[in-house]
This record gives sequence, C-alpha cells and structure tokens, in this order.
Amino acid sequence: MKQDINKAEQYWHRNLQIIFSYLVVWFVVSFGFGIIFVEELNQFNIFGFKLGYWFANQGSILVFCLLTVAYAIRMGRLDSEFDVHE
Repeated sequence: MKQDINKAEQYWHRNLQIIFSYLVVWFVVSFGFGIIFVEELNQFNIFGFKLGYWFANQGSILVFCLLTVAYAIRMGRLDSEFDVHE
C-alpha cells in the first residue's frame, strides 16, 4: 500500500514538472516574445511580418498548439512508464 502511494506521488510530481516546464515555455513565447522583447524582435522579419508582431499574433498560438501535442505525447509516455495508461 505504501509503495502504491509513493508511486502515485512520483507520478504527480513528474506530471507537475512537465506542466510547469511547458507553462514556462508558453509564458516566455507569448508574454516575453510578444510583449517584453517585441522591439528587439521587430528588427527581424518572418513571412513578411516583423518578428515581434508575428509572435504576438501567430507564433504564440502555434507554440501553444505544439505544446499541447507535445504534452499529450509526453503524458502518454509517462502513463506507460507508471503503468496507468488506458
């Protein structure tokens, strides 16, 4: 019984680490690149748009979608590792 509780705690600890790391990436891309560093990034162009503008309008959405897919894949691996998969 104690071993099951410890395994569940390890699973949730790893899950929270993954969530926190992905939230940090999302924050840096959406808030950092789209607001804080926008002037520095606007010196570069991507697809004909200033890079800071692109991150604020398209890049943060694209990164969010990629993070969602990456999270689903990573959680599938974590579920298999801890034998809690469906």
